[in-house]
Amino acid sequence: MNKVYLGFIALLLVACDNNKQPSEQAFLDSLDNAKVQTPPVSKEVLGDIIQSIPSPLEISSLIKNSGVKYDKNVLNSTNNLSNYNTNYKRALNLGIYGTDLGYANIYSQNQDALHYLDAVRTTADGLSIGQFFDFNTIRSLATNSNNLDSLLLITTTNFEKINKHLQEQERSNLSILILTGGWLEALHLTCAVENKYPSQTFKERIGEQKVILDQLLLLLSFYNQDANIQSLIADLTDLQKQFEKVEVTYTYQESTMKEVDGVLMVVDNSTKKINMTPEDLKSIQAAASAIRNKIIS
Repeated sequence: MNKVYLGFIALLLVACDNNKQPSEQAFLDSLDNAKVQTPPVSKEVLGDIIQSIPSPLEISSLIKNSGVKYDKNVLNSTNNLSNYNTNYKRALNLGIYGTDLGYANIYSQNQDALHYLDAVRTTADGLSIGQFFDFNTIRSLATNSNNLDSLLLITTTNFEKINKHLQEQERSNLSILILTGGWLEALHLTCAVENKYPSQTFKERIGEQKVILDQLLLLLSFYNQDANIQSLIADLTDLQKQFEKVEVTYTYQESTMKEVDGVLMVVDNSTKKINMTPEDLKSIQAAASAIRNKIIS
C-alpha cells in the first residue's frame, strides 16, 4: 500500500473521529504532502535533460534580440499567487514565475523583475526551498541584463541543489514539476511572439520542443502514482500528439568549451532542421496555451 493511499486512509479516520467531513483543503494537503516512493531521478540523467532544454533566459534574450517589444500581458500575473495552495501548483508556477522573471530582466523592466522576484521568493518559501535562492545576488543581477551568463550559472547551480534536497526528502517529483513549468512558460512566450510576429526562427524553436517534451514526459512517468501528475501527463500527451508530424533533423558538430565566471561549460554546436506546417503550429500553440491556462488558474 503506497504512502498516498495511507495518507488518504488516515484523513478518513480523523474525519470519522471528529464526526465531520474533512475540508477540501485538508484533503489536498494530505495528498500534497505525502511522500511517494519512486525511483529517484539521478543527477546525471536530470543534468543531461537540463542541458538539452533551452534556458528560459536564452529564449527571452532571443525574443528581445529579434526586435520584439516587451509585453507584460503574456506573463503570469503575480496576482494569481494566492491560487497556488498546493505543492503541485506551487512547483509548476515557481518554474513559470522564474521564466517570467528572466523575461522582465532581459528587457530591463526592473520594477516588473522585482515583482516576479518576490513571487519566486513566496512560491519557493511555500515549498520550503527558499534557502536555496540567494535573493540578494539575484536582485542585483536582475537589475542588469548584461549579466545573462551569471544568471544562467546561478539558475543551473540552484536547481541542482534543489533537486538533491528534494530527492533526499523523497519529494523529487517537485523538481520535475519546476522544470516542466519553466519549460512550458518558455514555450508559451515563444508561441505568443511567433503568433504576433511570425518568424522562421521562432517557428524552429517551437518545433525543437518536440524532443524536450518527450524527455519531460519520461521523467514525469516515474511519478504517475500522483493523481495531479497523471492529469498533467494526460495534458502533455495531448500536446505531444500535436508535435507528431513535426520533423526534426540533426546535423552533428563537435561541442566546444566556454568559460563562465571561471567555470567551464559545454557548448552544443550541433544544428537542427525543423519541418512543420502552419496547421501543426497552430495546433501546438492551442494545446500549449490550454495546458498553461489550466496551471496558472
